[in-house]
Amino acid sequence: MTRAPAAPVSALGANEQVSVHELVTHDGARVSGILRVPGRHAPAVVSLMHPRQDISHHRLVPELLACGYAVWTQGSRSPNNDLTLVHEQTLLDVAAGQAFLRDQGFAALVTLGHSGGATLYAFYQEQASRAPSDRLRAAPSGLPVDLPGADMPVPDGAIFLAPHPGQGALLQRLIDPSVIDETDVLSVDETLDPYHPGNGFRPAPETSSFSDEFITRYRAAQLARVQRIDEVARQHIEQTRAASTSGDRRGGGLPRVITIYRTDADLRSVDLSLDPNDRPYGSLFGRRPDLANYGLPGFARVTTPEAWLSTWSASSTRACLARNAAGVASAALLVELTGDQACFPADAEDLYGALATADKTHVRVPGLHFGQPLAKGQPSGLSLAAGHIGRWLAKRFPGAG
Repeated sequence: MTRAPAAPVSALGANEQVSVHELVTHDGARVSGILRVPGRHAPAVVSLMHPRQDISHHRLVPELLACGYAVWTQGSRSPNNDLTLVHEQTLLDVAAGQAFLRDQGFAALVTLGHSGGATLYAFYQEQASRAPSDRLRAAPSGLPVDLPGADMPVPDGAIFLAPHPGQGALLQRLIDPSVIDETDVLSVDETLDPYHPGNGFRPAPETSSFSDEFITRYRAAQLARVQRIDEVARQHIEQTRAASTSGDRRGGGLPRVITIYRTDADLRSVDLSLDPNDRPYGSLFGRRPDLANYGLPGFARVTTPEAWLSTWSASSTRACLARNAAGVASAALLVELTGDQACFPADAEDLYGALATADKTHVRVPGLHFGQPLAKGQPSGLSLAAGHIGRWLAKRFPGAG
């Protein structure tokens, strides 16, 4: 199902066509996307998508159009919402978009995943390339998801831009293990507090310095906290299931949610000697993670048990980039930003090594995670990435220009 556009959604180039489409997924959800087609023959269409963010006007869109490629920007069923994000369901959202584009007659389909979009598209290709009978049938919570019955076209190319290791792996790095009581945002075990001077913390502009012993204890405690929340999630699911089985309509249908406090506590945000690159002091949420850790922003702040197990738990999620990359057989380009605060050099190396394809390219450009310049007056990371992306596309999918 598609709907014609009511009005242009961006400034149009000569003869450029823009249309808005609503699609129905295999399981009956509705998702929407914007298709932009340049005024000349497009040898391929490039898809941009993120599991939980609206990227309709991503800054690479005009760059790709200028290179002569059609661009599809798509939303998921969980836009700007951590609450109900089940990655296995989101694969059905991706599938609806890829099937739509294939049916539009494009000669080649290329996915471009920025940040969390990279894991989403790698997970999709891993599942799409399998025989239908070998695909997942349920999310980690047991929620049924019919991937075997879905039409899942396999893309011809995959671009990974600033690809962090996956929502779950990322959160495990960020979650504060010093939380003693999950119902008390201020509860702190000072021996694990990443922002306690006695543990090596120093406020900006001075970099912190954590001992190997503290780092080992800290990361073990991060895993332990994630696993404790796993148990809470499973208990909620079991309680709901039991209530439903007993005929308790209210208890069986009552949505249970989990609040996750303090998720801006990656030691690398304040100790720049850990996994060094060109990043500045601070995190994805700002230059003062010691304050942001107690603020409203943060990943997985409120989530359902099903979303926690599927997306945010490093222990149970299947959306893990290095693992999913083993299912990526199409031509692939990895663009690493040298000042990234979520994809560190070791992450990029792990991803590149895990990609199954023999046609793979790894480039590094100066920039921060969201594509900003490293310093005022320098070119943005996205503008530098666009040049590499355009050349890579032209070599493999010629005909633009």
